[in-house]
Amino acid sequence: MTEPKNVLFVCVENTGRSQMAEAFFKKYAKNQFNVISAGTSPSSHLNPVVVSVMNELGIDLENQKPQLLSSSMIENSNKTVNMGCMDKESCPSLFVKDVDDWNIEDPKGKSIEDVRKIRDQIKNDVLNLLNSIESDT
Repeated sequence: MTEPKNVLFVCVENTGRSQMAEAFFKKYAKNQFNVISAGTSPSSHLNPVVVSVMNELGIDLENQKPQLLSSSMIENSNKTVNMGCMDKESCPSLFVKDVDDWNIEDPKGKSIEDVRKIRDQIKNDVLNLLNSIESDT
């Protein structure tokens, strides 16, 4: 049996997009992969609107905490996805080679309707990523 692949979702604050991607990946990958998310400049807590829109789909992010992107996370990742950048100075794609960049809008400060659209886009992108990874194995 082969070791599960490591998938890493990165953004700047790790409070919204990457957290949603990690949660969707965990839900749909069914433990076939190790998945984590992190940020280059993590905030102290998740975006409450993100927590709310994920709860609408039965995904609880209440106990998730933003975490700092480390070099070991990058080195041990088989697949790294950058969610998008608010500012170029702390953009994760500056630090990671061979990264997929999804360029997803940041939910910070957005209305609940806009965050739902971002959530649905992330869900779709995660499902597409899963399909491509599973077809590679």
